[in-house]
Amino acid sequence: MPESTSAAPQQPGQPASQPIHAATHRHKPSILRRLFPSSKSSAPAPRFLRILNLTRQTEIGNHIEIADNPARRNKGLLGRTGLEPGEGLWIVPCEAVHTFAMKFSLDLIYIDRRHRVVKIRQSVPPSRISAALRAHSVIELPPGAIATTQTQPGDQLQLDTL
Repeated sequence: MPESTSAAPQQPGQPASQPIHAATHRHKPSILRRLFPSSKSSAPAPRFLRILNLTRQTEIGNHIEIADNPARRNKGLLGRTGLEPGEGLWIVPCEAVHTFAMKFSLDLIYIDRRHRVVKIRQSVPPSRISAALRAHSVIELPPGAIATTQTQPGDQLQLDTL
């Protein structure tokens, strides 16, 4: 027995209509879902670096998260309660950061495109703004990291992907 369809009768001069099958019909996401996709389902896994100060022969961090897309740069370290030694965030590109709504202080290392240190700021407390217009990116670290590694402007850094 032939399968029945509920297609409208064919008008003369028009192509035959195809039946709509539920299995092949795709629901189109709402405009809001297309404009603001869920960051949880579409966000790539975080990537990390090991950063060495070649000039001082010290390790700045061995678990530095890379923030190289708008979502990661905007979130930064917001929502965290601190950083452990060796942890940090490399924000690229970035010339300025703020610590509004932060719960802890940060050490900041601004670097140029060749990974040379152009500016440092130690123990920047919450509710502050810091900038280095010559910088291409900034590394956010736990307080004391700059002093421990003796990092200074002009030092050459090496960033190794893990």
